[in-house]
Formats: sequence, C-alpha cells, structure tokens
Amino acid sequence: MLKVGVLVSGGGTNLQAILDAQDAGKITNAQVALVVSNNAGAYALKRAQDHQIPAVCISPKDYDTREDFHQALLRTLQEAEIDLVVLAGFLVAIPSSIVEAFPNRIINIHPSLIPSFCGVGYYGLHVHEEALKRGVKVTGATVHFVDTGTDTGPIILQKAVDIEPDDTPKTLQRRVMERAEWKLLPKAIQLIANGRVTVENGIVTISE
Repeated sequence: MLKVGVLVSGGGTNLQAILDAQDAGKITNAQVALVVSNNAGAYALKRAQDHQIPAVCISPKDYDTREDFHQALLRTLQEAEIDLVVLAGFLVAIPSSIVEAFPNRIINIHPSLIPSFCGVGYYGLHVHEEALKRGVKVTGATVHFVDTGTDTGPIILQKAVDIEPDDTPKTLQRRVMERAEWKLLPKAIQLIANGRVTVENGIVTISE
C-alpha cells in the first residue's frame, strides 16, 4: 500500500478529489496517510481531520531559517514513511534536499498545459489571467513529477479545457479544476500506485 502525503496551502479541493476517488475505489493500492499545510487556517486541514487523516501545519514563519523549515518538512514526511508526495496547491517551493530524498516520488498539479503559462510566478489565478490575456483558445492542467526546477519535471498526464468567450479568470479557474485537475490528480496516483508509470531520460511512459 502506497502511503501518500498531500501538501496543500489552501482550501484543498484537489485533496478532496483525491479523497473522493479513494472512497469510491478509484484509487487502489494507495492511501492518503498525511496532510501537511504551511497555513494553519487552511481548510484542507479540516478535510483531512474529517477523514481521520493526520494533519499538521508546518509554516516557514515558525522557524528561524528557511533551512530549518525544509528540514522539519522533510523529517515529517520521512517519519510518516511517505512513499509519494502530492503537491495539491502547495504554494511553497520544494527544495532540492526534499526532491533528492524523493526522486520521482513527488508529483504536482499545475493549472495549464505545460510548457505554456508555467514557471516562476505562474500559480493560482495568475495562470488563468495570463491565458486570457494571451488570447489562447485552449488551456488545461498538467500533472508532472517535481524536479529541482519550477514546473520542469517529466509530464505524467495532461487534459485540455476549452476557453469560453465570456470567461473571467475565476470562471476559467473553476472549469479547469472541475474538468481537468480533479480528474488528473487521482488518476496519476492510481497509475503510480499500480506500477504503471516509468521515467526514462525525462520521459514518462504509462503501461497498460
């Protein structure tokens, strides 16, 4: 059984999608064993508690240095014996020390079709604002492995979402979540938990 640790900063809608898929039997051989937030007020922590899942806040504000925070986060994941780390709207950069401790075992959901609208500064509503500003007709979401860059790791899954003429950043954000993010993240966990994902030379292969 793959022990999954979910890192989240806000409301936790992607976490809820994972929990719903888990409850419905759409995720097998894996179980959310820990939820971590950098924000003590994150509703995601309550979602975890409602599912009797250990939930903790580890905030950079509580540590003298960023390195101390990184060490505390890594220690928490290791002590919980987490096998797969899932970034589900975690607005804190993952340091190389954690990436190296979990090689190809950290995945992230990004609200665009990478390599479009990704990298430093592209997070949350900003991604959708830029997509609308650029006038693209299709956007979507991407699940990828995390490496030491920003949104540069091997791509696992992508799903396209059409942009409507009257979209605002918020309506587009909601559609991308509903039609792409909440479907892709549970699916990626299911594939990984059942040994169907391999990475070679930065390219992901999904087996039948």
